[in-house]
Amino acid sequence: MQGLPGGVPDPQQLQATMLAIEQACSLIQVHMNPAEAEKVLSSLHSSLMPYQACRFILETSLMPNARFQAAGAIGDAAIREWGILTDDNKRSLILYCLNYVMEHTGSPDGYVQSKVSAVAARLLKRGWLEFPDQEKGAIFFEVEQSIQGMHGPNRQFAGINFLETLVSEFSPSTASSMGLPKEFHDQCQLSFEVKFLKDFYCWAQAAVFNTADKILNSNVTIPEEKACSAALRLMLQILSWSFKPTLEHENLDAKIKSGLRSDAINLRKFERSLVKPGSLWTDILISSAHTTWVLNFYTTLRQKYSYDTLWGDSPIAVSCRQLIVQLCSLAGAVFPNDNGDAQIEHFMHILSAVILWIEPPNVIAESIRNGGSESEFIDGCHVLLSVASLTSSSLFDNLLKSIRQYGTINLLSALTSEAVKSVLDNQNEEETWGSDALDILLETWNVILGEACADKSPMSADGALAASNLFKIIVESHLKAAADSAFEDSDDAEYFHVSVSKRDEQLALYALIARAAADTTIPFLEQLFSERFARLSQQRDVENDPTRTLEELYWLLLITSHVLTDSGEGETLLIPEALQAGFTNVVEVAQHPVVTLSWSIINFSRQCLDPGIRGRYFSPRLMEAVIWFLARWVATYLVPLDVSREIDSVGRHGSQHSRKLLNSFAWDNNQGELVLDFVVLMSMVALTTYQGEIELQTLTCQKLLASVVRRKHTCAYVVQLDSWRDLTRAFASGRSLFSLSGRLQVSVICTHHAVLTYAFICEDLMLLLLLTTPSQRSLAETLACAASCIKDPEASVQYLRDLMGPVAGCLVENASRSDLKSVAHQPDVIYMVCCLLERLRGAARATQPRTQKVLFEMGHTVMNSLLTLLEVYKNQSEVIYMILKFVVDFIDGQAVFLDGKETSVLMSFCLRLLQIYSSHNIGKVRTGILITVLFCARKFSPQ
Repeated sequence: MQGLPGGVPDPQQLQATMLAIEQACSLIQVHMNPAEAEKVLSSLHSSLMPYQACRFILETSLMPNARFQAAGAIGDAAIREWGILTDDNKRSLILYCLNYVMEHTGSPDGYVQSKVSAVAARLLKRGWLEFPDQEKGAIFFEVEQSIQGMHGPNRQFAGINFLETLVSEFSPSTASSMGLPKEFHDQCQLSFEVKFLKDFYCWAQAAVFNTADKILNSNVTIPEEKACSAALRLMLQILSWSFKPTLEHENLDAKIKSGLRSDAINLRKFERSLVKPGSLWTDILISSAHTTWVLNFYTTLRQKYSYDTLWGDSPIAVSCRQLIVQLCSLAGAVFPNDNGDAQIEHFMHILSAVILWIEPPNVIAESIRNGGSESEFIDGCHVLLSVASLTSSSLFDNLLKSIRQYGTINLLSALTSEAVKSVLDNQNEEETWGSDALDILLETWNVILGEACADKSPMSADGALAASNLFKIIVESHLKAAADSAFEDSDDAEYFHVSVSKRDEQLALYALIARAAADTTIPFLEQLFSERFARLSQQRDVENDPTRTLEELYWLLLITSHVLTDSGEGETLLIPEALQAGFTNVVEVAQHPVVTLSWSIINFSRQCLDPGIRGRYFSPRLMEAVIWFLARWVATYLVPLDVSREIDSVGRHGSQHSRKLLNSFAWDNNQGELVLDFVVLMSMVALTTYQGEIELQTLTCQKLLASVVRRKHTCAYVVQLDSWRDLTRAFASGRSLFSLSGRLQVSVICTHHAVLTYAFICEDLMLLLLLTTPSQRSLAETLACAASCIKDPEASVQYLRDLMGPVAGCLVENASRSDLKSVAHQPDVIYMVCCLLERLRGAARATQPRTQKVLFEMGHTVMNSLLTLLEVYKNQSEVIYMILKFVVDFIDGQAVFLDGKETSVLMSFCLRLLQIYSSHNIGKVRTGILITVLFCARKFSPQ
């Protein structure tokens, strides 16, 4: 081809280059000498003006991989040498690649043609701002002729495939690197969108129209199907374009009043962006009834291939459905200003066609279980999610009522129940169609009911009834699955494990459905829990295996916790608004379903304090669920009394009276104090009876005990409890919690081990062996935080001295031992040191204005001991890490309170610590922590 860079080629040199590239490709394929082969290929990509050699390989070589490498080398060299190429050279390279693609449309090696097409698209974009529009138009003219089918279906497909590649190249998220600034890509994107994107959509649209009749009238698969599928993909790709916002007037108020949304919703699992191409696209997307034509085309194809259960997975079916799903996201000025009528009609047309994919749900689910394709069902669920994200719950529900006797929410309920049944029937499989569908459908419920759409209109009575029926099906299905898994020994029996984040996320979405019909679902849960509790009490008197009942109670604890409370990580928990606003007809607190359900579970939980019942029924796993429930319940329902008074001052009628009941019932008749006492006693049971159950102990320290000190009003009560005093004394002295007040007993098996002879001689050895070091830190922080809630300042100070004095004293005493170096590196001793450091660190993290002085005294007491340990454990990175982390937390807590004398003491300590660290060249601890110590030390340096 004239104008192709590189001068007159030498035939022998061309042949030698091709052979070298082919040999290198062969070596890579058989994994022989890959480094040398990569070197040969790299030399082609990096050589100067390799275009003639690459052209020779593309046109001569019989090895597809060699042709692939040659195409890539053309692109790399052209981008690298763009500045020295002439305009004719640039055009020639682009046209050569395009012609090559068109001339080799029948080649079986499609990936080579795709690579050449990508090179053409990349080079066209590189010269986009240089080439005049006339030259671009001339290039696209040939492409358009091919897409119109003038040169046959194969070239038609090649032309469409090139435009797919070109759109991908101009899209910021998929553009290839060119070493150019972002402004270049932004200018190309805007120019491409304004001048050509709509034309490309029209070309693809025309290609589908032109091939439709042949496809529908043919009894066999024809080449036009491949071109039609590609055209549908191109249309989908263009509608997925990130259109630049346009300043066009929209009557947003009228649309909102009609039930439409104009903003995008942040979904939990799925990406949904609104398609807003603007009013310039109205003629081809809306006025031309384009959506209706696509829907009719798919419906006709679906009827034609109704005998083929797998046709739904064919390329043309998948492409057409995905385009329909994307058309659901059309929004903005592309619709006329008619109070939202056109957009609502748009949704109704789509739903009237898509309902055939998903209705009746039970029949379709059975077909899928018998081997049918699930892709149509999944795409139908995606359509519902897209429509729900753009409509209010009332409009969403009403869309289907024009063609059915029920609303869209009823259909959503039926679909969700089938998905739940499928998931539970196939819970041993990692990924099933049911789990995919359930994720989409629960996301749809979240859009309708969740906080993201709190401004939507309330759900209708029919919708609430559908939600209630669905929740009952969900609960009954899960209870059956839980009972059936009672005797499974495999890992799959942990399907309902409390710590699984995916399970918690799913349960939280179930809870949203329950709250939508709380007046029926809460009593339903209370009935189920009471029945299981009563059944357990009956089984206590006979020799029946309670395992199935316990599994059901376990799952009921999980779901009830989600229904009654929110997770609220890092936030102050509030009683869910749906529960506060409901139950307007309830007058007496004893009749409130939330109250009766709460006390039912708490009364069940109290049974764990009885050693006999605990040993028979309360496994570590069940205890985890109980503690998890109580932690959330205490943080939610033990609200300050002034909150209920504020509600009472507003009114005592309807929802206001229900609000007051929920915000005050936990404190009636001193119930709140009794619950707090029980929580502390139960925590001690969990920390000592279930030795080695790390997750249970972690939940107890980090969730349950933390919840009782998080709010000042509950903390003020808990510090006055005898059980709390017992817990703090056990923490300080190290006595076994089971020996407290003679209530409980524990037996300790002492193993004859030489290390124990040299272990730190402290009374707190017992408790240190019971908890992991992170739990030690959490427990210490919780107990220290409680000091700020003691009203008497002197008593608060004494509380902390009694709590942390023995811990600091134990560390000082043992750091001063004469035989420290000989025993310090024993595993038990190292573990004990780490536990003590974690306790001190936990207390340091609890520093507050009232407790700063006494905690500084604690830190001052152990400073010399820490320096001693730093020298002794210079080769133990774990201990060094603990020491530095304590110092960081101690400084962070103290920094804003220190006076001049305290600043001098802390500054001197930091400098000595850094000197010792430097002198021993300790480099096994993360440098980030050391930098933090240095930064903290600078806070105290003289200005």
